[in-house]
Amino acid sequence: MRKTIKTAFSTAQETLSGFVEDSNNISQMEIIAKALARVYARGGKCIIFGNGGSMCDAMHFAEEFTGRFRKDRPALPCIAIADPSHITCVGNDYGFDEIFSRGVEAYANADDFVVGISTSGNSPNVIRGLQVAKDRGCFTFALLGKDGGKLKDFCDFELIVAGDTADRIQEVHTLILHTIIQCVEKELYPELI
Repeated sequence: MRKTIKTAFSTAQETLSGFVEDSNNISQMEIIAKALARVYARGGKCIIFGNGGSMCDAMHFAEEFTGRFRKDRPALPCIAIADPSHITCVGNDYGFDEIFSRGVEAYANADDFVVGISTSGNSPNVIRGLQVAKDRGCFTFALLGKDGGKLKDFCDFELIVAGDTADRIQEVHTLILHTIIQCVEKELYPELI
């Protein structure tokens, strides 16, 4: 069991190091954070979605903006498409591939910021949600894993964590999302830092 534990932490460390060592990822995160801050400064909102653990990451990201991250500041509008009644209604009436696209259709305005999370980059419902966001004139950001899958080069912004397994990818996704929140707060409320 000790070997399993050490391997888990070593693999996590390698996955994170591989992401951080690519300076393009750091530059892209800065660009993404500034773009989201501009959306908020103009009175826009963020919409985020993903499946399974990625849905949990989406909900976590949204509550950090609508609630509190590190310091008190005004609530910022961020919606995770995660309402079970919406998902089961749309899944039943239109099919599972449309659960995020219908949410984007309902909530997104042009120039809002829409984030899709997929560790494989191949989730049909995430692809559909981001396509509808593009069609509506939103800024789109794909947070991906492995080789980026079908979503590679699909959005305005993307970050790819080149891990082998969804758990290691999601761990780095969480750190990416937390860091983006921190940077957005610094951009909008420099007096809090």
